[in-house]
Amino acid sequence: MPRTDTVASRDSSIAGQQVEPLTDIERKILDFMVQYLRSNTYQPSIREIGERFGIKSTKTVSEHLQSLADKGFLERDSSRSRGVKILGVDLGAETVSVPCFAEVPDGASKGSRPEMYVSVDRRFGGESESFFVRAHQGDLAVLGVNEGDYVLVTPTALEDVESGNIVVARVGSGTLFHRFLKNGKGLQLEALRPGGDTTVVDDADGLHLIGRVTGLYRRLDDTAALNLTQH
Repeated sequence: MPRTDTVASRDSSIAGQQVEPLTDIERKILDFMVQYLRSNTYQPSIREIGERFGIKSTKTVSEHLQSLADKGFLERDSSRSRGVKILGVDLGAETVSVPCFAEVPDGASKGSRPEMYVSVDRRFGGESESFFVRAHQGDLAVLGVNEGDYVLVTPTALEDVESGNIVVARVGSGTLFHRFLKNGKGLQLEALRPGGDTTVVDDADGLHLIGRVTGLYRRLDDTAALNLTQH
């Protein structure tokens, strides 16, 4: 199950003030710094960070690092060339920061601002551009997914989707979550809301496939945990 106690999920407050969540480039820089530190036992320089992300200005890189520091993810020591300390990260674990959205974005982490980031083991959420999205009432009810659960979505090409997979797709203004079916009748999308319809996809070019559902994160409150222990 994904871990929510590491640095990438800490968008709480500093000195009593609410902190803005990480931007996409800040998250990528932080992930790069963590992986670099694991591989080299020391931090990358500002110039190395700039080269990694195609940022020519060292001032711009420094501004990103300062923003990470202001949000409580780093400590900086301006007297040292690599004077950056990452806070709250388990450097012994192979984790990756995955953005979490309240609504399904048009693309993986594009066009929408994530609510937060969650650190998960790379084996669970390490595929490129994966993201979590919060399920709304009825979205995946036939699968037992509850409102407020987070489902992990991995961008996938249509040719890589197998019959029976759960996918996130847009067809007109219909539902987003479907069971993908491939049979003699062609492609079909079975709605996962109770009583939902099955959509026949006559033209695959008109199907906007966002990704495949690959995981589920559910937080158990005290009552739910107690019920589980009684069964």
